Amino acid sequence: MSAAAESLRVQPSTYDPVARAAHWLTVLLVAAEYIVGSVMPSIHWGTPLGTLIKWHLALGSSLLLIVLFRIVWRLTHRPPPPPPMPAWQRHLAGATHFLLYAALILMPLTGWASASARDWPVRAFGVLRLPALVPYRARIGFRLGDVHADVIYWILLGLIAMHVGAALYHRFVKRDSVLSRMLPERR
Repeated sequence: MSAAAESLRVQPSTYDPVARAAHWLTVLLVAAEYIVGSVMPSIHWGTPLGTLIKWHLALGSSLLLIVLFRIVWRLTHRPPPPPPMPAWQRHLAGATHFLLYAALILMPLTGWASASARDWPVRAFGVLRLPALVPYRARIGFRLGDVHADVIYWILLGLIAMHVGAALYHRFVKRDSVLSRMLPERR
């Protein structure tokens, strides 16, 4: 196809079904993680591996795999073009998305390292056993557990608030198509 014909092709106005499904699965997993993480016991040296902690580890490792899948999908599939907006908004959106992905990778990795230092098994989707990231009782694993709970937790929460706030701003103030690009298609 010639370059002129290619440029005339109509691009879809929404993300493809796989990208949308992966996005909303990420949302569900993050919400589940925050809920389980808030009701499970505080983790200190000697904390037993209970059911809620096992759920937290399974959800977190599953989240990591879904986010990695999303990154690969995004790199291999063109997203729909955004509606016209000022350059500063495009740059801020790009930076926020980058930081969201970084936090969504660092959060489960630091939790996984903390679990590894405690010799707790980490099973993605509850079945796929992942290898330890650090040796048993490795000090770095405990430190990363602190970063997981005390730093990345709040950074990720702030980024999510920015992301949701921006989507709602585009929907209700600007009344453009930014939010609808990720919503399920109406039939």
